Amino acid sequence: MKFSNFLFPAAMKPEQDHQIINETLREGQLCDELGMDMLWLAEHHFDGICAYVDPVSFAAALAACTKRIQIGFAVAQMSLHHPIRMAEQMSLIDNISKGRLVVGLGRGTAYNIYDYQGYGIDPAEAYERLVEAEDIMIKAWTTENFEHKGKYWNLRLPLLRPRPYTKPHPAIVRACSGEEAMLGMAREGRPFLMNIQSNEVIKYRMDLYRKTMRESGHNEATVAKCVENTWVWRNIFVAETDAEAQRLALPAFEAQQEFRQAMRKKVYEEQGLLLKQDAGPAARNQVQHSMICGSPATVAEEIAKIDDIDVGGLLMVFRMGPMPYEVAENSIRLFMKKVAPEFNKTRKALAAA
Repeated sequence: MKFSNFLFPAAMKPEQDHQIINETLREGQLCDELGMDMLWLAEHHFDGICAYVDPVSFAAALAACTKRIQIGFAVAQMSLHHPIRMAEQMSLIDNISKGRLVVGLGRGTAYNIYDYQGYGIDPAEAYERLVEAEDIMIKAWTTENFEHKGKYWNLRLPLLRPRPYTKPHPAIVRACSGEEAMLGMAREGRPFLMNIQSNEVIKYRMDLYRKTMRESGHNEATVAKCVENTWVWRNIFVAETDAEAQRLALPAFEAQQEFRQAMRKKVYEEQGLLLKQDAGPAARNQVQHSMICGSPATVAEEIAKIDDIDVGGLLMVFRMGPMPYEVAENSIRLFMKKVAPEFNKTRKALAAA
């Protein structure tokens, strides 16, 4: 199992923006120095739940100030991006990072209608825009004299520059919040990012994902490669003892949940608009499914349960809500010093075999 830090920092007040953005750069550099596999970036607008807002600009900053860690999006909201501009930006960051970029794409948020309102986009168009944009980006990276006539864009360009550093183009992964979207990736033989789910749902979906790939004619090498590049999401907090971890993490997690819902509630009260209502208690809102919290031994034991399911990597949020940077930093250091090595032993044994 690979380990990553999902940099998803909240600036609870506008006057905190500068501080949180710069602390998040430090957090990314720290993970690079400690040997973590990957950084993931989010995209949300107008509410402070993701302080740096734009994963494209922030990825470029991280590419310039880190050396070896991979950088990916979880995810860029493609309904809000022009595909040719995005293809150029991705190619540039791919060059700056010397091939460390993973282009994680999604249709756009399923919850925050104000993201779409701010960009003048109809949420009902989001999925179609994603599919058309991804096709445009791939062809722009890989062909010359490219011409496209579609539902949302009519384009013509001689050659996209700069050319991607990674050939034929940077790695692409899709976010799949639902089962049907995941099955679409399985049929195409592509990896995916899974949002927060219980261990039982993760196992069910991963078993179904592998089964569907095989039934769609993909060989075992393709199945293994796709699983290796599939990631699942958890909030993580490590302290010296279980009691200390709970004391520091639980209030931050609860404040984070309330903060993420506040703007949706405000917009609904003012405009009567709600993009999506959870049908029941969502796993992301339940501590027992959303967060792994405790001493290094406790955290390692819980992560081992996910590792046994066989997924490629764990997409981890260390800094939750109003948590001070120094508290999150200590958690990251403990994780890389006392938790990650337990799984690195398994990695080395498998590599030797």
